[in-house]
Amino acid sequence: MLVPAKWFFASRLNLWGLVSIRVLVFSLQLVSVIICYIYKLFYLPWDILALVFVASFILCVLTIIRLAYISFPVSDIEYAIQLACDLTTHGILLYCTGGATNPFVSYFLVPITIAAATLPWLYTLCLVTYAIFVYSLLWTWNIPLEVQTIWGSNTESLLINLHLMGMWLSFVFSTVLIGFFVSQMAVTLRQQDRRIADWREEGLHDQQLLAVAAQAAGAAHELGTPLSTMTVLLKDLQETYKDPTLQQDLVLLQRQVQLCKGSLQQLVRASEADRMHESKEQLVSHWVNTVLQSWHLMHPEASYTYKTLGKHNEPVFKPHTTLSQALLNILNNAADACPDEIEIELSWTKTDFTINIHDKGAGIPSFIENKINKPFVSSKEKGLGLGLYLSQVSVSRAGGSLRLYNHKKQGTIAVLQLPCIKNKS
Repeated sequence: MLVPAKWFFASRLNLWGLVSIRVLVFSLQLVSVIICYIYKLFYLPWDILALVFVASFILCVLTIIRLAYISFPVSDIEYAIQLACDLTTHGILLYCTGGATNPFVSYFLVPITIAAATLPWLYTLCLVTYAIFVYSLLWTWNIPLEVQTIWGSNTESLLINLHLMGMWLSFVFSTVLIGFFVSQMAVTLRQQDRRIADWREEGLHDQQLLAVAAQAAGAAHELGTPLSTMTVLLKDLQETYKDPTLQQDLVLLQRQVQLCKGSLQQLVRASEADRMHESKEQLVSHWVNTVLQSWHLMHPEASYTYKTLGKHNEPVFKPHTTLSQALLNILNNAADACPDEIEIELSWTKTDFTINIHDKGAGIPSFIENKINKPFVSSKEKGLGLGLYLSQVSVSRAGGSLRLYNHKKQGTIAVLQLPCIKNKS
């Protein structure tokens, strides 16, 4: 059973365009020949013309089947052969209808223009040489047009008028084809170039992420032992020193150490859940509250206001650990910029939800505003420039977006938008 193929690459789209042109030209030529046959305008080799139309029809059908059901890429040589077939078909039709004196001989320029816009120069040169060869043959090798006697004796003026009308139609038709179809083919090629550039950029991002992930794995392994040692020492200090103020500080330190250990353990659990596809669904507000609790434990000095502004039933979300870390990175940046009066708003629609985080810091410096989402770019003196970049990548992979811009009054606004699964009724 034939399975429809995906037509994505520019070569496939261009061949579809070429088939469309071929079907249009085939239809107009067939109508013209039928009119000549019905009204007995000229003496024509009807058997040769019938064979040419049948062959052209079969070529159209085979090409459509090839594009629709065979996913093998369309190569340059295949595309050049298709154009050569069009030149051959048109040459045979011109041979049967007056040769080089036929006003539609200028249609030879259409396949050549298509080749120049879509093919490498070597294939274009071959097609140009072939078109010149066929056109040169038509000067001496053709069947002259003869008007049938039923149209009277003034056949010379009739031929001149038909020739002038044919020249006008040929010019209009060729101009329309070149102006519309060829421009669309050129647009398709430019779109493919942009896709290739995007793929290359994604490949570079993946390489950078792989390097960061390797460093993170090594750091997680090395941090396990010091954190365990700190846990033991903090317990000893709590038992040794009974000063209430010192006890509060030790409790805070112990919580932060446990938070670091929990983050490392969560990385391991998240990787296992990734392999087992065990992400759990939860309400968006529950996920945000969980991340806020972890963040406030890391930044107890920060003060913030949190509002929910949803207009519909609260959506359900399946958060990945990297998204939680992305939100933590954004909150950490806000606390580093200015820990006072951070404004956090959660809103949602039927399809997505948005988290706005507004800090009252100095804002994004103008010299890094256009490259703030690039790796190793930071406005902090001791920043590595990786947190925001990794957050951007994690959000993009989840189908969302992350935008940062300076507030018109003061500070920076981070807008995190993510798709939800469904609305909880």
